Amino acid sequence: MQNVKVLIGFLCLFSGYAAAAAPAAADKDVAVAVDHLTQAMLHKDIPQLQALTANNLTYGHSSGKVQNKQEFIADIETGRSGFKTLEMQKQTITLNGDTALVRNHFSAQAVNSGVEVPTEIENFQVWQKQKGKWLLIGRQAYKF
Repeated sequence: MQNVKVLIGFLCLFSGYAAAAAPAAADKDVAVAVDHLTQAMLHKDIPQLQALTANNLTYGHSSGKVQNKQEFIADIETGRSGFKTLEMQKQTITLNGDTALVRNHFSAQAVNSGVEVPTEIENFQVWQKQKGKWLLIGRQAYKF
């Protein structure tokens, strides 16, 4: 009987650990995806931008302009939109199944059509796990 109690105790301990560890690992995976997207935008890594964004992406700017995946990537590829510096700060991630809600402060030295523009805005991203990979499906920036 004592052995059964010990076994049950270990099972509870380890299953609790697995349940607690899973959200932390998923948070980390989402944070890595956000960082990879940020670096791809900064370095004009078009294949990485393609890989990290869903085909039905809706990408909203703080100006109110909304783009689809092709428009978002084309702006970076052509230089209409680019960055000398780009950093996501004060990031929070909330998970709900295969969906992650990400809020952060978007701090950049943007270069829009050759003109440098200091940019300090808030950013809300929606990521979805598709076929085992986190993809950006929605983004809305707003002025604070």
